[in-house]
Amino acid sequence: MTQATEMLETYPLDLGHVDQRALADCIDACFDCAQACTACADACLSEDMVADLVKCIRTNLDCADICATTGRVLSRHTGYDANTTRVMLQACIQACRSCGEECQAHASEHEHCQVCAEACRRCEQACRDLMAALG
Repeated sequence: MTQATEMLETYPLDLGHVDQRALADCIDACFDCAQACTACADACLSEDMVADLVKCIRTNLDCADICATTGRVLSRHTGYDANTTRVMLQACIQACRSCGEECQAHASEHEHCQVCAEACRRCEQACRDLMAALG
């Protein structure tokens, strides 16, 4: 059981019709992706040809911030605003798509970019799944 799942199960009020599994999976994917993107940006800074990775670093850092913020917003349920949730999920989907594509372009030379691209794809899909579950 993940931390997100455990916290959702202990929430004192009814969460309504939300798919708790999709929500927990998305929260976990957002925080995992934020960590992977932060670590990838740091690894890029350690590469010999760091100048070639400037766009990747920027995309990593943007994606990390957006994923972390999305994970935090999704973790709050009191006074829920569906419109804010949808906008955050859309932003996260776009950030993950952009970062995943950028990292994939460097994956043949930098294994950390491959790992990050995979985390971005998982997060993008988890956000899409939650969007679909929200209706």
